Amino acid sequence: MNEVISSLFSRKSMRAYDGKAIAESEKGLIVQAAIQAPTAGNQVLYTILEIEDQAIKDRLAILCDNQPFIARAPLVLVFLADCRKWLDAYRYAGIEARKPGLGDLVLAIEDAMIAAQNAVMAAHSLGIGSCYIGDILENKEETASLLGLDEYVLPATMLVFGYPTEQQQKREKPKRFDEKYIVRKNRYSRLGEGELRNMFAEVHAEDGYSFEGYLQAFCARKYMSDFAREMDRSVGTYLEAFSAEPTEGPVTPGRRGSWGMKA
Repeated sequence: MNEVISSLFSRKSMRAYDGKAIAESEKGLIVQAAIQAPTAGNQVLYTILEIEDQAIKDRLAILCDNQPFIARAPLVLVFLADCRKWLDAYRYAGIEARKPGLGDLVLAIEDAMIAAQNAVMAAHSLGIGSCYIGDILENKEETASLLGLDEYVLPATMLVFGYPTEQQQKREKPKRFDEKYIVRKNRYSRLGEGELRNMFAEVHAEDGYSFEGYLQAFCARKYMSDFAREMDRSVGTYLEAFSAEPTEGPVTPGRRGSWGMKA
């Protein structure tokens, strides 16, 4: 197993940091690694916010389900799916461009998340831990105001970074589901009840959980939770600006390819 593959297997989320500052040179490497990520049509459909203001960090920690470690992280980056800057560029060039639609937003989210993962692995290679914060999608009204977001800009994810404590370094990485439950050949197919039971048993049975017990607890704690419902509401509000314009039917792709091709 080479060094890159080994790092992918060993990386895990880190939520407690030792207080050591991250050098500006290392911050720069993390950001530059993010920018090297594949991007649709080389458009770089994202903006990265480095949150330096402690008051903003403190508020984000509360808005993202009251997670104090966010406020204590020495580096906080918010990856924005940004459909505004290209729209402005078109208009400055005198082009009457359509407003961004859902397809444009999805491409921008892809760009932002690919860049974020580059940042995560760059940090890991430097001995810096990280944690994704999907809860940045909640509380749209206050979060958008706090971060100064435009109507065509959505926070795809937030990442917090820091040098992990010894306890975090020694913490075992959660076991993943086996490949046979994840990879399908050519066409999608649903997993049957027996497969799903086996999938969960192989990961959670050793922890003393039954299939029903684990799923009932997880569903109540996550899927049916107030914060999950708030995220659904909040994301729906973000999406209102991207309602698709009607078309006459499928549009034949141009000879030069698709925006979805990553450069």
